Amino acid sequence: MIMNLDAAAAVQRRLDDLLDHLPAGVVVHGADGRIVAANCLACELLGQSAEQLKGTESSAAAWDFVHPNYQAMAPEDYPVNVVLRTGEKLAHLIVGVLATGTEPVRWLICNAYPEHDPDGRLNQVVVCFTDCTALKRAKQRLQKSEERLRLVLRGSTDAPWDYEVDTGEVYYSDRWWNMLGYEPGALPGDAGLWLRLTHPDDKARVGDFMRQLLDGQHENYSIELRLRHRDGHHVPVLSRGFVLRGAHGKALRISGTNTDLTERKRTERRIYELAYFDHLTGLPNRRFLIEELDKALARSHRSGRFGALLFLDLDNFKLLNDTMGHDLGDMLLRQVAGRLRRALRHSDALARLGGDEFVIVLEDLGCSAETAVQETNHVIAKLQDALGQPYDLAGRAFSSTPSIGVVLFDGTSAGIETLLKQADLAMYRAKADGRNTARFFDAGMQASADRQAALESGLRRGLEMHQFVLFCQPQFSRDGRLVGAEVLVRWDRGDGVLLGPDTFIGLAETSGLIVPLGQYVLDEACQALARWRGQRTLGSLKLAVNVSVHQMRGADFPDRVADVLRRTGAPADRLCLELTESVFAENVAETVERMHALRGLGVQFSLDDFGTGYSSLAYLRRFPLTALKIDRSFVHDVHLDPDAAPIVEAIIALARKLRLEIVAEGVEHEAQRSFLVDGGCGTLQGYLLGRPVPIAEFERIYGGY
Repeated sequence: MIMNLDAAAAVQRRLDDLLDHLPAGVVVHGADGRIVAANCLACELLGQSAEQLKGTESSAAAWDFVHPNYQAMAPEDYPVNVVLRTGEKLAHLIVGVLATGTEPVRWLICNAYPEHDPDGRLNQVVVCFTDCTALKRAKQRLQKSEERLRLVLRGSTDAPWDYEVDTGEVYYSDRWWNMLGYEPGALPGDAGLWLRLTHPDDKARVGDFMRQLLDGQHENYSIELRLRHRDGHHVPVLSRGFVLRGAHGKALRISGTNTDLTERKRTERRIYELAYFDHLTGLPNRRFLIEELDKALARSHRSGRFGALLFLDLDNFKLLNDTMGHDLGDMLLRQVAGRLRRALRHSDALARLGGDEFVIVLEDLGCSAETAVQETNHVIAKLQDALGQPYDLAGRAFSSTPSIGVVLFDGTSAGIETLLKQADLAMYRAKADGRNTARFFDAGMQASADRQAALESGLRRGLEMHQFVLFCQPQFSRDGRLVGAEVLVRWDRGDGVLLGPDTFIGLAETSGLIVPLGQYVLDEACQALARWRGQRTLGSLKLAVNVSVHQMRGADFPDRVADVLRRTGAPADRLCLELTESVFAENVAETVERMHALRGLGVQFSLDDFGTGYSSLAYLRRFPLTALKIDRSFVHDVHLDPDAAPIVEAIIALARKLRLEIVAEGVEHEAQRSFLVDGGCGTLQGYLLGRPVPIAEFERIYGGY
């Protein structure tokens, strides 16, 4: 009997030990509903000791640990009482315990099981409590997240979706389907639908991202991808949302939205095009070129292979714009851009810098300069052939040719800006050598450019320091009377050498300094006329002043002349402005208007170098000229060349018919003077009659003439 009691005690101890190590709380109730035993986890979950629980009845007082929200049930509805009454087990009653605050500390799943004796009588009720707090709180977080998502999406066009990881169930909203052009449910809506619709280039990246999302600890995510639309194109999408995780960070649920980025991408593309592309031709612009050239130099440096930078300018493009209009000029530029694209390789970079200037970057031209030159010449021949074909400009045939400057690079020498300047210099050499040709940059060009730059700098400084002095060359009538003079300018740099206009006038024209220089000469000339006013000899002279085409282009030029005349008091009818025929090659209507405005003041006009430029009898009819000046090239050979004499005679006869004065310059021999006088030329100028002298000396020599 003692041994049996000991054995029973041992069995009970093993049962108690087993109960204490179960992962669930266990409470045993007797047939009368009172608690007989409770394991350690049950005591912990219920917040009471085993001694406190033993003997407790299954009544409302025994459930004080239950949260108030769950105490509204009648005593007979408590789990133990239900099992005692019905004899059936009761499962999954969720309760909140330890109501120490406004929210339960733990959530439990309660399962009650009846235990019967051999005779079938109810012996006791075993109640198991399983802690489901983590699951309950995860569900609460999900509900809160869903509520936040609904608030965020309210009034938006975002497309929600939801993925239950454990079950594989996926919810795609109607917006989600409509965004891709489908009716809801038109395709199998499983989790694999994403990858099936994802652009091939995005699949690997999206797959890796999803695996990282399921394995990682991030609760929020954002990724861009492209999903195939029903019509075949791919919709750019921003997918973002959150991951709901359970115990040990396991992903339970992924929820989020898809946003159609089509408009945003279109706007970004437009901004990119505005920043990097020329709106007229669609070609890349200077900014894009600089970035591409920088990359090309780096690749050339790594590979050791040469590249080439080509600077291309259309010949006489400005004349087209001025004579046929800017619309046709733009049309030509678009056609040129198209021909250049077709003539080049896809790997060649092409850009428009502005106006009629295009730049091309060639790469992979070989490992030696000789090979690179040969390859570049081959490309140049293709470009010249492509651009040399006639153009159809709104039904009007037009021909154009390019001047091309080339500089080679290997990524180890000059920088980007230097290369562009060198290619530009080579292009100007091509123009100077007759246009419609190509020239490679060499050191001589740079030296020449440096000299020009130094000369231009000196020219600016000379204007600031008033280093320019006026000379006058006398003009005589056919009977030998002094009737006027031409103003000539010299540059006195202080080194004892006077530079003639041939040295610096061309540079002044190209640099824009001709305008302030011309204004200075005009001011000085009018001051001289004002001094001469009233003098017996000098007061009757006309003073001829050369005017640049750049001065005439200024809309305020008539006002400038009027201002000088007013300030100095010079007689306007003694001022003769000499124009070259290039002034009449563009903006004809504006030029005529400005000339008439000045003629209204009394200013006279002489057409210089007649017959050597864009000679046209229309000039003599449309422009308010008062004199023609025979170019020295005709005068030089008039007594020697039988072909020159008839030309001079024709010019003199034409001037007479149009009642224009005629001036012959470059008279250096008596035979020339005799021919001109006999032919009826009214005014003569040249070394034979008088050399140019400083204006003060001119006044001294001829003041008492």
